[in-house]
Amino acid sequence: MSARTEKAKEFFKSGYNCSQSVVISFLDKINLDEETALKISSSFGGGMGRLREVCGAVSGMFMVAGLIYGYDYPETDSKNKMAHYALIQDLAAKFKEKNGAIVCKQLLGLEGKDVSPIPSERTETYYKKRPCAEYVADAVEILENYIIQRENA
Repeated sequence: MSARTEKAKEFFKSGYNCSQSVVISFLDKINLDEETALKISSSFGGGMGRLREVCGAVSGMFMVAGLIYGYDYPETDSKNKMAHYALIQDLAAKFKEKNGAIVCKQLLGLEGKDVSPIPSERTETYYKKRPCAEYVADAVEILENYIIQRENA
C-alpha cells in the first residue's frame, strides 16, 4: 500500500467522508487548496449525501481524474470528452472488479435501508463493520496506478 493510500485511510479514520478522503489525498496533483477541495467533495460522502448511490470514494476518484485529465470546452473538444469518459468508465470498472459494485448501498448491503441524513457516529464498532476505509484506499490506489502509468508512458 502506498503512502498516498495510507494517508487517505487516515483522513477517513479522522472523520473526513470517503469522497473528501480521496480528493485531499491528491492535493499535490490537483490545482485546489485544501478548503476548496474539502468543500467540493463534502456532498458526495455516503453515496451522495447519504443517499447511498455512487460510492463517495468512487465519486472522489472521478473528481480528481476530472481535475487532472478533464476537458473544459465540450463544444470544440469532443475527442477529449470521449477519452475522458472512457477513462472514467475504466476507473469504475476497475473499482467494480475489485469490490463488486460502485454503488454505496450495494457495497454496504444497505439496499432500502439507512438513508437518514444523520451521519453514523464514528466509533470502533462503526470502523469494524464498515469497510469504507478500504474502499477509499482502493479508489486512491486505482487512480494512483493510472497516473503513474500515464506519467511513465
